[in-house]
Parts: sequence; C-alpha cells; structure tokens
Amino acid sequence: MSLAMSIDEREQFLSNLHVGLISIPRSTRGPLTVPIWYAYEPGGNPWMITDSNSLKGRCLEKCDRISLCVQTEELPYQYVMVEGEFQITKSNNDQLLAMAIRYLGPEQGELYAASDKAETSIIVTLIPDQWLSTDYSKQT
Repeated sequence: MSLAMSIDEREQFLSNLHVGLISIPRSTRGPLTVPIWYAYEPGGNPWMITDSNSLKGRCLEKCDRISLCVQTEELPYQYVMVEGEFQITKSNNDQLLAMAIRYLGPEQGELYAASDKAETSIIVTLIPDQWLSTDYSKQT
C-alpha cells in the first residue's frame, strides 16, 4: 500500500495551519532551511511572506528554485514537500494582515500587521513542479 497522499489529500493537508520549512539553495554553503509562514488554497499555489532584507529575502534574490516542506508533529506522521520556481512580489497590508491573523489570531495578527513590517515584506509564490508526500495513517 502506498503512503503517498492523493492530490486532494495533499491539497487539504497544505491548506491546514502548519508552520512550513522553506529551503533556499546557497552557492557556498548548504541550503538555508528555516521556518516560514505560508498560505495555500486547493488548486492554487503556496505563498509565503518574508522581509526582503532578511537572510531569506537576500538568499531568494540569488536562486531560481525553492522547496517548502510542511509536516505534522504528532503521530501518525504526515508531510508534504513541494518544490519549484517562484515569483516575488511586493506585499500589501491585506496580505500581511491575512497571514498574521492565520498564525496569530485576530487580535495579535492585527497588532503584528500594524507594525512597520509591510514596508519591506515580500510575497514569495511557489510554482510547484515536484511533489512528495507521506501519510503514515494509511498504514493502519
């Protein structure tokens, strides 16, 4: 029996609230692999928000492909990894607010979005061409 998720299963999994891990290649070191907030709606592309001046933002300027891995911490273990090219666009206050509320809730999300983070925030939209997933609950 395959433990891989179907397209519908992986899309549903990605649309749930998890912290992702973005992996960005670097030329002289191992890839930068760090936590990141992301959003996804089935049928769309995953998108993330980060600061253009952060290490993530600076590394993104120097590559053309990235990976995003999303996992559960509890058993039965599940994960989805997606990789591909990406696009960077300037974020707007609505996108920052939506992402902040997704992860922090309404009150803290509004406070976060009201800070000066919108000035240098960018949206990183992943255009998937490779998927890998496992759902160990299929073993039972």
